[in-house]
Amino acid sequence: MRSTFLLVIVLTAIVFYGILPIVGAFFNRHRWKQFRGRFCELFNAPLLDYRQYRQLESKKSLGDEDVFRYIGEIESITDGRTLWVKSEDLTIPVSLEKTNCFLLPTSENEGASSRKSEAPQKIKWNHLSTVTEGTKVFIGGRAQFINGRLSFKQTKQEPLTVIFYNCPDTELKTGIIRSARTGSKYWNNFTLLSLIIGVFILVIIANTFLGRPAYRITVIASLIAIFIPIMPVLPPGFLFTFLYRRLLWNAGKLRIDSELISFGIKKYSAEYSARRYLIRSYITETFAWLVILLAICINITFIFIILFQLRIISV
Repeated sequence: MRSTFLLVIVLTAIVFYGILPIVGAFFNRHRWKQFRGRFCELFNAPLLDYRQYRQLESKKSLGDEDVFRYIGEIESITDGRTLWVKSEDLTIPVSLEKTNCFLLPTSENEGASSRKSEAPQKIKWNHLSTVTEGTKVFIGGRAQFINGRLSFKQTKQEPLTVIFYNCPDTELKTGIIRSARTGSKYWNNFTLLSLIIGVFILVIIANTFLGRPAYRITVIASLIAIFIPIMPVLPPGFLFTFLYRRLLWNAGKLRIDSELISFGIKKYSAEYSARRYLIRSYITETFAWLVILLAICINITFIFIILFQLRIISV
């Protein structure tokens, strides 16, 4: 019976501390991959300028293939949902209703190399207080005539992409790929809820057998399992955590280089193609996770050794 509850404790830790957050990480990674792919697709779309605008105005009709990109600065926001963007020779209204906007993080120093390791901040169309007049904006999507004026508006077939940024236009594409590849994938929308549920289950198990000496090992195992998420930062295993973070950073850098090569932003060397960069990133990331698991196992073993020495538990 005790072995059954020990198995439940192990499975609870694996599912709620490992599997569910990792599933969330893959979901998060896939979402940002779609974002990067959509941006790069729109970045290669025709640029909407005054000459193009006049040609479209003469037709007064647009086809399904009329997808454009437009780069300018915020002029104003009217009626809470229409963004007016101006370039050197053209001002275009953009309907933001139900549109997801993104703010590309930048540091005080200009340049993609100095950009903070943060993913683009997602901003709802009705919460644009964080952006100000004069902020640069990239818009990609289908243009259409609304009330006789050419405008960008989201459709089900062609979602609108709106990105606010503060870097040179020549670094925008590189900045998007870099920033949408950064950040901890383990900490995502699933992680906090998953950890809370896991801790709740383990607390219930520990509380159930707290007053039963025959199940002392079950209670101790539950209490140890509760603190598994913070094990990597505890001695002596925390030494491996530094190696884990370094490896994970290197894996992310390799993925970025792979994607920059794939989109033609960076030239590959004679030794490494995009595929080889990607394979190296997979190997490095796998090794990083093995290192962090080793850190957790070392700390758990260390705790049990102490408990044995204090004769709180016995074989």
